[in-house]
Amino acid sequence: MMAEFSTPAPQGSVRENTFPIKPAIAVALAALADWLFYGQRTGMSAVIFAIALTGGALLANFTRLNKAKVLLAGLLVLAALIPAIEEFNAVSLFFIVLALGVGLSLTTDSNLTGVAEQAAALCDLYLVGPFRLLRDAISAFNLPALTAGFTVWFIPVVLSGIFAILFVSANPLLEKWISLLNPGSATSYVSLGRVLFWAAALSLVWPFIHVRWRRKPEVPADLAVAAIEEQEKPVHDVDFLGAATILRSLILFNLLFAVQTALDVFFLWGNATLPADISHAAYAHRGAYPLILTALLASGFVLVAMRPGGPAEQSKVIRPLVYLWVAQNVLLVASSILRLDLYVQIYLLTWWRVAAFIWMLLVAFGLLLIVARIRLNRSNDWLIRANLITLTSTLYICSLINFPAIIANYNVDHSREVSGKGVTVDINYLIQLGPQALPAIDKAIALRSLDRIFFDPIFVSRRNSLVEQHRNDLASWRTWGFRSWRLQRTLDAQKSSTVS
Repeated sequence: MMAEFSTPAPQGSVRENTFPIKPAIAVALAALADWLFYGQRTGMSAVIFAIALTGGALLANFTRLNKAKVLLAGLLVLAALIPAIEEFNAVSLFFIVLALGVGLSLTTDSNLTGVAEQAAALCDLYLVGPFRLLRDAISAFNLPALTAGFTVWFIPVVLSGIFAILFVSANPLLEKWISLLNPGSATSYVSLGRVLFWAAALSLVWPFIHVRWRRKPEVPADLAVAAIEEQEKPVHDVDFLGAATILRSLILFNLLFAVQTALDVFFLWGNATLPADISHAAYAHRGAYPLILTALLASGFVLVAMRPGGPAEQSKVIRPLVYLWVAQNVLLVASSILRLDLYVQIYLLTWWRVAAFIWMLLVAFGLLLIVARIRLNRSNDWLIRANLITLTSTLYICSLINFPAIIANYNVDHSREVSGKGVTVDINYLIQLGPQALPAIDKAIALRSLDRIFFDPIFVSRRNSLVEQHRNDLASWRTWGFRSWRLQRTLDAQKSSTVS
């Protein structure tokens, strides 16, 4: 039988014995959430689920209910549901979440005094509570060895799964190989999205079903008694980021990243022949942004795992694995830059694509700074300062670059009208770039005229509006700028050449 466990009750109280029914209530609520929310728009369904969650919490914690406050808590929840009945939005959702937490506190004898303690308890309920499901499920068996063994593999397996999902979403070749493992539809048996939804639903409802309020520890008057109590406590806590966990994680991560690295080197950098149903364009264009997200997650793990004074910082085995993994991440970022460059060659430049190039370079440099911090035994404060200096320097350099003109000129020079490949230049987007795009706009207009392509006079009118806007900017010394002055000289030179 599953062992009972709960927050230690005050002396004299009856120990609750309702734990066996709690998983059943949690599963029922998760099933209801699946029916109400998965793949559906949210509205009155949030009200229905809030009522069901309230009833489930009352049933699961019936033996410890404060009967005198049940009515007050019920009225509070009903009042919080009225805005959602009127219209479901972020504000009405906030009232529902707040009322559910306060109502649970009132009815389960949290004994919290003061606004600060109550606020801290609610934060613990919503921010920490969802992560207790797995720990409670393992602790229910009261097997410390199983707990320790599961802990050292939990983070490696979970993060490896996340990285694998990102790689598959970024790489059509991996997606095809995985689909070959199952000739039928991969979603016809188990939907990964639905599994994650159920995991999230169970984790979110569990703190309401198995209530554990965090209280300030009582300090015994006798220090000897305190020492004895500390020795008698069962040891179930395992360091989730100990050396064993980090070592297993890095081995799995390096093997997983090696697959993506080898594929990129072979197909992206080496231009090897892909299967007939996958083009180089599809392989290159799909993975730019997911791979950057992968590199950011990897950076976060390295920072946490190799924290100063941590168990892995001085390990002679872990350090080389960290360096190897960071090197693979740098190559991953370089591959993302190449993918985006190939994409831009076909679909031209935009502000967001320029920002993506800059962001990828910053991520790559940040990874190198992480290696420098580990190699030089610097603190995280040093790493933060180095990244802030890099970011500030990048922003300063960017402030001196005329990006609208660069984007406009690139799009015209690499358009189908000029290069014979890619896409047709988007005049509307060039006009949105502002007066600095005027030279490129004039060039695009001339190109279309030479090709005898019908040109809408409205575009010419909008071009003239940009000229007028630019002249207004130069009309007063208060709005004068060196970049605007250079643009005016360019426009004057174009006008003179046209007249002559």
